[in-house]
This record gives sequence, C-alpha cells and structure tokens, in this order.
Amino acid sequence: MKKLALPLAWLAIIIAVGSFSYPLKSSELVYVDINKLLDGYKKTKLVRTAFEERKKTLTANLDSLLSGWQNELELDEKEQAKMTKKELQLKQEMLGDEQQQIDNYQKAIQRKIQEEENKASETVINDINTYVKEYGKKEGYKIIFGSNGSGNIMYANETIDLTLKILEGLNKEFDAK
Repeated sequence: MKKLALPLAWLAIIIAVGSFSYPLKSSELVYVDINKLLDGYKKTKLVRTAFEERKKTLTANLDSLLSGWQNELELDEKEQAKMTKKELQLKQEMLGDEQQQIDNYQKAIQRKIQEEENKASETVINDINTYVKEYGKKEGYKIIFGSNGSGNIMYANETIDLTLKILEGLNKEFDAK
C-alpha cells in the first residue's frame, strides 16, 4: 500500500499542475462583446443606412405637410380681418381638424419609424445569435457569454474573448451571401 501511495501522490501533483497550465484557449466558457459585434458587422451598417434613408423619407413627408399647414395658417391670419365671424369660426375649425390629422399622422410615422428600427435591429441580432450558436457548437463551447458593458460580465480574461473571431466569421459569411 505504501508503495502505491507515493506514485499516486506524484500522479495527483502532475494532474493538478497540468490542469492549471491547460491553455485557456480550450476553455469551454468564453464571451463576446455584443457592442463590438453590432458595430463591426457589415450587415449592421447596411441595415442602418437603409433605415436612415427610410426615416428621412418618412420625416420629409411629415415636414412637407407641416409646412403646408403653417403656410395656410399664416395666410388665414392675414385674411382674418376680411372674414365674417362665421367664416372665421369655420376656418378655425377646419385648421384645427387639419392640425389634429397632422398630429395623428405624426404619431403614426413615429410608431412606424420605431417599428422599422426594431425590425432592422432584430434581423441583425438574429443573424449574430444564429452564427454564435453554430460557432459554439462547432468549436465545442459549453457557454458563450455576451458582454454588453452593462455589468453582466464585469471582467474576463482577454484570452477567452471570441469577439474578433466571431466578427471575422460573421462578416465572411455575410460577404458570401
């Protein structure tokens, strides 16, 4: 029994030292910086550009309506002295109705812009999540954490940061499409 204790002790020491020197690269727990992925992903830039163009178009239509209404309001103010009390009341009701319609349209445009922005972000995030999931399976990781700077991962060793590898693969896959 004593003959077996010494070799077992040495074996335990060798295993312990080996496990500490086992490279972190083979860690099954890694992370990616979500903000860097979103900023560096080529599709994000394309989606943002398309969204901004759409937003400009929608706001330009709204600005045109507002400008027309304001011009009509200014013209009516100049002609108020020539109007009868009844004409003035009808004109004010009409302008009030137009203002309400423009306000409703403005709210609808703002909702539409928000919905389109959410949809655009969702497509990019879905692409990233799908790619990270497949990458994790292929490389044998148990968990890939997402760090976004809001405290869910306060510190992690840079050797387990997969952000650049994921970003390169994600952009290569996007370029291939």
